[in-house]
Amino acid sequence: MFGLGIIGFLIYAYTIYDVVISSFHNSNDRLIWLLIVVLLPLLGTILWFLVGRSKRV
Repeated sequence: MFGLGIIGFLIYAYTIYDVVISSFHNSNDRLIWLLIVVLLPLLGTILWFLVGRSKRV
């Protein structure tokens, strides 16, 4: 069970890293996505991989 926690944390950390290094048309998009991922960790991560990554430049 402890291993699943580490895997979840690594995916969450990678999501935050991916949002920070991504380029967007509008600089506010990065801040909005970062807030979504930080405030809603599970849902934000899922939304980032389903919707957010396609919004990058």
